[in-house]
Amino acid sequence: MMLDESRINIEQVQRKPLKEEIFEILHKRIISGKYRPGDWLRQEEIASQLGVSQTPVREALDLLVSAGLAEREPFKGVRVLQLSHEEIAESFGMRLFLECAAVTSAAKMISEGQVAALFQLVDQTKDLLSLNDMSTQWHLNREFHRGVVDAGGNALLTRIYITVMNSFPDWMLYEYMFRHPELLVESLQQEYNEHLEIVKSLAVHDVQKSISETRKHILNLGDELVDYLDVPKDIILSREIPQR
Repeated sequence: MMLDESRINIEQVQRKPLKEEIFEILHKRIISGKYRPGDWLRQEEIASQLGVSQTPVREALDLLVSAGLAEREPFKGVRVLQLSHEEIAESFGMRLFLECAAVTSAAKMISEGQVAALFQLVDQTKDLLSLNDMSTQWHLNREFHRGVVDAGGNALLTRIYITVMNSFPDWMLYEYMFRHPELLVESLQQEYNEHLEIVKSLAVHDVQKSISETRKHILNLGDELVDYLDVPKDIILSREIPQR
């Protein structure tokens, strides 16, 4: 269970480092729309709100930056990441290319242990269908996709993928669902089903089906970028790789 209080209880933070607890709080605020793209995250202000020193807040802000949720402006501070439609489309196109490439290798090389770990991750998301689950969903979703890419066994591709994933505005999609809870259950159930089909294909080492299921999943994310974030459809289509 993650913290959702405005101030931190010392007994509660014994489970994990303080910077990670603060990261979770800030992350929830971003997903819930309390911080919007472009908003400055004032270190001193946050420390005062949470009743902690500025050091763990600074470390938490570094975690936000490394996760692609925020950016650091020299001599100005840290603000929630703000992306243009072109930047979002470029990130989408790279995800489509890299994940299809990774799953091609993963379908051939994935171990039973890796398959079991992916099934476990998918199962953890099955009942996470409420607004309070959004932060946990975001973490597990990223862990799932990273696990699939890792199973491809290409360290260079993985490093490139991490950079691309950190530029993909998945958190903005969750934030949109937070503001439109009527979409929440259907969207998350679809994500669960698509993830499950990817793992099933990998488990039987079916290369073509693994590629097909992965491509379908990422293309559906592209549709959400259009529907939820108003990214022009033609820009998204221009970044799609041809199907083999």
